[in-house]
Amino acid sequence: MAKILIVEDNALNIKLFCDLLAAHGHEPEAVTDSRKALDAARTFGPDLVITDIQLPHVSGLDLIRLIRKDEQLADVPIMAVTAYSARGDEERIRAAGAQAYVSKPISVVRFAEAVDELLKNGHDRPDQTKSADEPEIDNPESQANETDDGPGPGETGGEEI
Repeated sequence: MAKILIVEDNALNIKLFCDLLAAHGHEPEAVTDSRKALDAARTFGPDLVITDIQLPHVSGLDLIRLIRKDEQLADVPIMAVTAYSARGDEERIRAAGAQAYVSKPISVVRFAEAVDELLKNGHDRPDQTKSADEPEIDNPESQANETDDGPGPGETGGEEI
């Protein structure tokens, strides 16, 4: 059983992620306020962090950078999730220190596979580029990947799954 911290401001997504992770035998812990996420991570000691990118107060990108700078958390794998993705977002997210990037709406199967892969690889340092043998975790068929002309669902707390 892995301890997984979820940083997400949408209640439906929190329920979905927590239910999926618990069903796979993990111990999920949710944080809805990104300003409290770093302290929650230090206290909880997660084996994996899953964070939304569009968060109020402290963005997911900034949170990833803060985790990477924290001595206690620097090696914890991070999965970023977002409802809106523009060209170049995956590269920025990975450059900030996330090992995986999943766009919403998520595929339950791909989400579970990405979690398993990150936990299997343990606390490896983030890879800045995708390797040839890394599974494709992004959902290229998602409408979130088809446009880069404005905010997507969920940026102001809207429904997203």
